[in-house]
Amino acid sequence: MQTTISATELARNTREILDRVISAGQTIAIERNQTLIAQIIPAQRSMSAAQALSGLQLPMLSPAQANAWLSESKENFGEELRNPWA
Repeated sequence: MQTTISATELARNTREILDRVISAGQTIAIERNQTLIAQIIPAQRSMSAAQALSGLQLPMLSPAQANAWLSESKENFGEELRNPWA
């Protein structure tokens, strides 16, 4: 839902307008002299790492699959450390 207000109304009622954006998820269009100059839209909700990972079914790999993957990922690398500035 979008509501249109004047720049003057925004200046006079900033707190109340921002509260509407936050609480109702409302988009506010701001006009000056009947010309659209800006929009205030609600921020996208973010999720925590725990929420992002909650849908994963663990274990994703069996221990044998995990070991095979680890071995494969190290195949082209030696065990020695090298100086990246040398």
